[in-house]
Amino acid sequence: MKKSRLNKWTPRKLLAIALLAAGGVLTTSTQAATALNGQLVLRPLTSVDLKRYSLPASTELSGGLSTVGIGVAVYLEAEVNLAIPSSNITSVAWSLDAKPTNSLAVLSASPLGTNVPISEPSSALVSQVAGRALLRPDLVGQYKVTATITADGVGTTNVSQTITAATYMGVQTCALCHSGGVIAPDKYEPWSQTLHHQIFADQIDGHAGPLRDSCNQCHTTGYNTNPAAVNGGFDDLAAQYGWTPPATLMDGNWASMQTNYPAVANLANVQCESCHGAGSQHAIAELNNPGSAAAKAAITVSLTTGTCNQCHDAADHHPFGTEWLNSGHAIAPTYPTGPGREACVGCHSSIGFLQRMDGITNNIDTAYMPINCQTCHEPHGETTPANNPHMIRAMTSVTLEEGTVVTNAGEGLLCMQCHRARVDAKTYASDPNNASSHYGPHHGPQGDMLMGVNGYTYDLDIPSSAHGTAVTNTCVTCHMQNIPSTDPAFTFAGGHTFKPAWETDSVDEDLVGACQQCHGTSVTSFDIALKDYNGDGVVEGVQTEVKHLLDKLSTLLPNSSGVVDGLVKTPLTAKTWTPAQMEAAYNYAFVTEDKSMGIHNTAYTVGLLKASIANLTDDANNDSLPDSWQTGYFGSINNPAAAPNAINNTAGVPNWMMYALGLAPTATFTVDNSGVIYFDGNNIVNGATDSIAIYTAAEVAFNTQVGTSYQIQGISELSGNWQNISTNIPGTGGSISYVVPTRNDAKMFFRVIHTP
Repeated sequence: MKKSRLNKWTPRKLLAIALLAAGGVLTTSTQAATALNGQLVLRPLTSVDLKRYSLPASTELSGGLSTVGIGVAVYLEAEVNLAIPSSNITSVAWSLDAKPTNSLAVLSASPLGTNVPISEPSSALVSQVAGRALLRPDLVGQYKVTATITADGVGTTNVSQTITAATYMGVQTCALCHSGGVIAPDKYEPWSQTLHHQIFADQIDGHAGPLRDSCNQCHTTGYNTNPAAVNGGFDDLAAQYGWTPPATLMDGNWASMQTNYPAVANLANVQCESCHGAGSQHAIAELNNPGSAAAKAAITVSLTTGTCNQCHDAADHHPFGTEWLNSGHAIAPTYPTGPGREACVGCHSSIGFLQRMDGITNNIDTAYMPINCQTCHEPHGETTPANNPHMIRAMTSVTLEEGTVVTNAGEGLLCMQCHRARVDAKTYASDPNNASSHYGPHHGPQGDMLMGVNGYTYDLDIPSSAHGTAVTNTCVTCHMQNIPSTDPAFTFAGGHTFKPAWETDSVDEDLVGACQQCHGTSVTSFDIALKDYNGDGVVEGVQTEVKHLLDKLSTLLPNSSGVVDGLVKTPLTAKTWTPAQMEAAYNYAFVTEDKSMGIHNTAYTVGLLKASIANLTDDANNDSLPDSWQTGYFGSINNPAAAPNAINNTAGVPNWMMYALGLAPTATFTVDNSGVIYFDGNNIVNGATDSIAIYTAAEVAFNTQVGTSYQIQGISELSGNWQNISTNIPGTGGSISYVVPTRNDAKMFFRVIHTP
């Protein structure tokens, strides 16, 4: 049997899902109402792009910023509605409508071929590339570029972008305003506590690996060796002042550079202009008119991934961008965004999440933006750096809907800001007014499940596993494991894919490294065999056991017509159900939408499902004996004496038969030598000839699937050979009961095999 998976969706499958969620299957026919929806984008370019799409090594990287240094390449990309057949796009005409006086800059062909896709997956959900061009500004000032796009049957549209070309000023200029006070908020001080602030310094002091020219384009500011890019960047000042890398990397080099080459040091490390673009025009505009629209327009503030991926998407040592591209966050559906979805965008859109973290409750931006780098990381390092080296945006406590305050989840606290239930199960599940097609905890209750809270507990004390308290960084520890670049799952699982598993036709890998730290190296799969949780007599993997419990619970709930048909079904749709059915359905959804199939919290998952089954059947452990009967005679369903096959009488009759006969399990009587119990009415009359004879028997009950045939086999000793007892039994999709006589056998073991 194929094992259960925590996440088996490939990027291609996820993209298909996202497309459907964004608005249905896109066809090649163009309807009259189709709009061009054109836009002009400044495309980022990463080192992974260079390698993946076989671009020349001399091709410059780009953050896709609208503020650039003089001579820096700007990759222009005209995009239109994906619903328009590409063959209908007849032309893209480019024009440079404005540029500084005396500028000789012109638009030229882009080095990016048709094999290079749109960089942002969110744009690729709705747009396609119509045409590309390249601009390399040659003077300080503003450049306005327009693309005129024409498509047959749709029309023509003009789309424009303004690019500001400037020179680099260095962090000390930025600090004049951005060190707090009335002019601008303090960004300098928190940045000065981050690793960005010191990466180049650490390198030349010998604490961060070798120093190569290829490192400088990211570890310094404005580094660009293209002959046209003379703009006051790090390489220009190094040449101007004669600074060269030290021959020996050792402590003191950075201090010496600051003393002897302060202008060069002022452009070292990852600074403001690395992410916001060359800042001379912004600084001048702020000096002349602080806070003006012109000043804001002269600097880039971008929430797209290009800003980060120009450095953090590099081969095997910075694979974060590529990992993210393979994540569900990158292609989250557009459906939960847009006007009227103010309550949704706090988790379903990057800008909405940022506003929620900032406490903004009015004028909420509902525009779609995927969950990307800046969603989770605060680039300026405004959270406490000492215990937050990754600049995680939110490390504060999380209050779950039922009141639990989570403080000890480490870096997983950020995940729990969104990956938690949206309702309090105790009040929600018991209210029939909540029955709907969206019934349940709202898709992502992983935080609640991990902490073992907010399932519907029926006021029982349901135990919880230790993952929520024993794993320091909770979610991050398991979902963001590092994978060697030699592993086939590299960039497809772990890291910023957030996927703990990867499955293709040739690769099937669970990232169990985090599990092995506590559970030992014998763990090779998430589907770890621990106990027979569903009571079928077979110890299977946790995820398989949980799947059986979910199937069992689904057979006890109504189908889409409101009928309890005894069949396994998914999904469930709560309609006009009884309170008990709604409570059980909530737990079904809680476990299902957690998606780990018991791995996040095995004890709590199993406990909730058993409690739900028990509430509907009075049989929590699924052993075919009512819990009330077992508890009444033995105090607990977990008492070994309460087991179905346990014998509590001198006649040797097991509990399951005593219950079937309507007798107390401890009733005293004898059985004749043939193993027969004689009844006269409700009384046992041993040896009577005019009474009913009941022989001992075994009932074998098992769940089935349509299209599968089953065979019951028996054996008296486990060391012998199994014998067929039944004929082939076709599966019905429900549970099948088969009674096997054991009249002449002292004991018998049974098993069920199936084909296929």
